[in-house]
Amino acid sequence: MNICVFCSAADLDDRYVKPARKFAELIGQGGHALVWGGSDTGLMKVMADGVQEAGGKLLGVSVEFLAHKARTNADEMVVTKDLAERKAQLLARADAVVVMVGGTGTLDEATEILELRKHGMHGKPVVLLNTAGFYDGLRSQFERMAAEGFLPIPLTELVFFAEDGAGALAYLEEQVSIEG
Repeated sequence: MNICVFCSAADLDDRYVKPARKFAELIGQGGHALVWGGSDTGLMKVMADGVQEAGGKLLGVSVEFLAHKARTNADEMVVTKDLAERKAQLLARADAVVVMVGGTGTLDEATEILELRKHGMHGKPVVLLNTAGFYDGLRSQFERMAAEGFLPIPLTELVFFAEDGAGALAYLEEQVSIEG
């Protein structure tokens, strides 16, 4: 399975790094490929290192203005002209999507992927990996959106909240086997 992971390129606290490393190892050990933003910095580097060291493949999609930060030893690296093309390429190469901790770029990626899913533009499973309760506030917001009629599909069909990488991967493997 090609698993697209959206996450931060920033250097983060161990409460985020250690669970990310474990998740990356699970992806690699499972024989899966990481589809990611291609950066060799921050949490993106942690994920790429962990997947690669555990035997998984790396499919990177960088963008021209960040190409100087791209990982040099990925199995494949594509450089796009802008962020919109990058997001489209990431989704096109993925069988499933996991949104990890991140800033505004990660939130932008998450909301676009969820909006496309909401409108039936893709049926790929989407997981918000809620490491250390990072997405508790967003989960509350989504629950309010669902309760007040802002979502045309049930929240459980839109996104799955996982508390750890093992739960995220188990959900994805189950969903992809059902759809496949």
